[in-house]
Amino acid sequence: MRVRTWPVVGVVFAALWVFVRGLALTPSTLFGGFLAGLIVGLPVAFIFRRLYSKHLDIGRGIRALPYAGLYLAAFGWELLRANVDVSYRVLSPGMPIEPEVILVPLRVESDVAITVIANSITITPGTVTLDYDEDTNALYVHGVNGRDPQAIAEPIHTWEDYALEMFDEDASPSDPPPEIVVSGGTRDRGPDRQDGGVDDD
Repeated sequence: MRVRTWPVVGVVFAALWVFVRGLALTPSTLFGGFLAGLIVGLPVAFIFRRLYSKHLDIGRGIRALPYAGLYLAAFGWELLRANVDVSYRVLSPGMPIEPEVILVPLRVESDVAITVIANSITITPGTVTLDYDEDTNALYVHGVNGRDPQAIAEPIHTWEDYALEMFDEDASPSDPPPEIVVSGGTRDRGPDRQDGGVDDD
């Protein structure tokens, strides 16, 4: 079922208004806050209606909800793991940090899907999206642990699997992700580099 987008956005604004206000959890207070949010949210959504698509497919949105949940769960787990990992690296006496920039080709193609993945990378400690290459549909990603570039790309591919379904992309999660490109090339990652330092002798 297709509906106009701006009224839906107005209702979302109203719901966000209730959460932002931190209202008491009573039916009358919540209903009053929601009405106040509609009074503000609907006109704002109408004024800025050119910023988003004219129509919204409610059915597709409902079908995308499970994948959005899986995306958030995978992102939350990676966020937790990355916080622990970066904390260890910062507090470790040897400072086992070896920065690397990798090029991660994407299977998603829509602007919103690329933006969601790029922002997820930047929000995750230890990685940041540096740039997007439109010609190759790839992201330049900086990571603090360049010894294992595949470990940097692995969560990105997992997020992309869910984003492919969530945003109804042409590619499928069963399609193998393209190979990443490491900017520094092949390095000596032998036992003498496992302590985090580089031998200057």
